[in-house]
This record gives sequence, C-alpha cells and structure tokens, in this order.
Amino acid sequence: MAKIDPAFQTEFETKLFELFPDVKTEGVVQNAQLLETMRALGTTTQPKWLMANKVSRGLYAIDGGKPTIVGNTVLKPQPKIESFTVDYTNMASLIPAKDPNFVPFGNYADLENIIKAKIFYPAYISGPTGNGKSTMIEQICAKHKRPLIRVNLNMMTDEEQLIGTKTLEDGNVLIVEGPVLIAMRTGCTLLLDEIDAGSANTLLCLQPILEGKPYYFKLKNEMIVPAEGFNIFATANTKGKGSDDGRYIGTNVLNEAFLERFAVTFEQDYPSAKIEQKIIENLMDSYGCKDQEFAETLVKWADAIRRTFADGGVDETITTRRMIHIVRAFAIFKKREKAVELCCNRFDTATKNAFIDLYDKVANPAPEVIATPEVAATPASDEVPF
Repeated sequence: MAKIDPAFQTEFETKLFELFPDVKTEGVVQNAQLLETMRALGTTTQPKWLMANKVSRGLYAIDGGKPTIVGNTVLKPQPKIESFTVDYTNMASLIPAKDPNFVPFGNYADLENIIKAKIFYPAYISGPTGNGKSTMIEQICAKHKRPLIRVNLNMMTDEEQLIGTKTLEDGNVLIVEGPVLIAMRTGCTLLLDEIDAGSANTLLCLQPILEGKPYYFKLKNEMIVPAEGFNIFATANTKGKGSDDGRYIGTNVLNEAFLERFAVTFEQDYPSAKIEQKIIENLMDSYGCKDQEFAETLVKWADAIRRTFADGGVDETITTRRMIHIVRAFAIFKKREKAVELCCNRFDTATKNAFIDLYDKVANPAPEVIATPEVAATPASDEVPF
C-alpha cells in the first residue's frame, strides 16, 4: 500500500465529515460520498486508507472498524460508554470567597451549627427577596472552608440537570453526573436557590436524597452513598404554598411530601436597623465613600418604607440588596440624591416619586416649630381688680 500523506488524509476527512456529518457516527461511508468529497477538494487522489476497510460493495468502514452486516442492513458500531469523572483534588475551588462586608444576623448561628455538625439535616429558609438568605449560607461555608455547590432553579430545570444525563462526545456516550450527585460524593453543601421556582414534579426526584440515604443512580447502575458533610439547604421567597399576592410570579405550590422531608424551616426577615447600618458602612468603607450621615438616612428611610409596606400602605419595599445597589451608585456618581433616584427607577412612577419624596423628608426634616406661649395682659395700675 502506498504511503499516505498525513496532510491530505486530514484534509480529506475534514471535508468528508463536513459534507456528510452522519458518516462519523454511523461508522461507514459510501463510495458516492467519497467521490463527492474528491470533487469538492478538486483532486483525483483516492482515499485508499478508507477504501482498504471494505465492508461490502461500495461501502467502507471508518477508523478501521468492521460493522456487522445482516442481509442488506449495516449495523452501526455500538458507541463506547464512558463516565465523566469529577476532579476531587480540586474541591477547594468550590469554597466560596469571604466577603469582608458581610455581617452575621438572623438565623446565622443556627445555620452555622448545622453546617459545623456535619450531620445530614436539610433546612428550608424562606423570607422576602434581597435579605441575604443565600449569602448567609455562602459565608458560613467560606468561614469554615466548606465546599459549596449552588444551583438556581426555575421551571425549565429538569431531573437530568440535577441528577445526571447522557451525552454524545466523539461518537461515545458520556455519562455526566449532575450537581446533586457531585455534592453527595464529595460531602459538599448543596444550596438549592429559589426552590419554589422549580417544577413540583421535577423536585420529586430529590425525595430519596432528602432522606439522607444512599441513592441508586440508574444510568450507571450504581448505589451512591452520601459522604460525610453532605447537606442540603433550600432558599425561597415562599414556603412552597405559592404567592397569593402576586409579588413572586413564577413560584409554585410544592408537593407536601417533598416539603415534609426538610427537617426544619427558618424564617428570615430583613436585618435590624443597627445591623443594616453596619452592612452599609462596611460597604462604604470598601468603596472609599464613607458617609455616616447618608448611611443613617438610608436605614431610616428603608425602615419607614418597610413599616408602611407591612401596614398595606404601599405595594413595594426597599430590600437590603437595593440599599447595597444605592451605596454602589453613590460610590460611582458621588451624589446621594442621584444614587437614590437611579435605584428607585425600577418602580412604577407613583411609587418611585413617593419613595424619593420620603427620602427628601428623612434627609431634610422640617425644623420643629416651637410654640411661643401667650403672655397674659397685665392690668393697668388704675384698674385694680376686686
């Protein structure tokens, strides 16, 4: 057999797979396809390395394989099944970074005890948006150098994305484990963020895992035993009962049996005024825009809005996250009022104007009017009362 030019072989196969992509996966090529490729390259040189692997008349095997022929049917070569292996030596990359501006509050101590105990004890954390539910879990893991895998759920999240799936790579079937199984194998903390946005039917696949027992992974025919330290935390704006007021559109009513598998539920509210002011001042320090008066004003302003919201006076509120947005805007634009206005533009016009007017009143309170007491008239000296 004549010597094969490697450059021509590469060029020919590249053009062949470009013109006929099914050839590679089917494992066979037809004589007509070889001729079409030769015409496309403008050559009369035959791909003899392919033609040497003759299967039948006008049919050749790719990569030297010999497909089985039954009658006039060519049976495709069965793809090799491989498993995706997690690099367990690089788990340190999953440890969250410490946030120097973070201030512990609320359920921090209880959640920290759960993570430190390394006892499987799944916890559900509910509360209004933007109050630091997910950040709290991240910072506890950062403090104790615990790997964390965070998964954000939505209606499109399916079982394959959570547990594992098959995919085709270079003609071989690759089994890729999902974040849930990776966390189980490595003893990671698994954070299921916005869990009430997930499909109730999909989440049922997590029920055996929420019991802390070994899980049968059917794609590999393997029983996976959770490693020490593995735990599950779920965060949500609701308690899995849906959002009656419509504020959290997209949240779902979750299966009662699924919710029952969480050992405990924490209710997380916004931090106190003292804690929130410390958070804001820490952030101002980090951005080099320290302004204690502005920080105090923001806290008073947000507190007044939240109390009004709780009483039903307004339909929107100011979250801790939005106050952080305001501080960042202040660090960029160096103007208090502009920072507040830009970060209130997300609200409808009436709400925005009401919030800005309230900020002006909190930042520039009207001077107190001191009443001057009336002085009684002194009777004239010739008018002596009897």
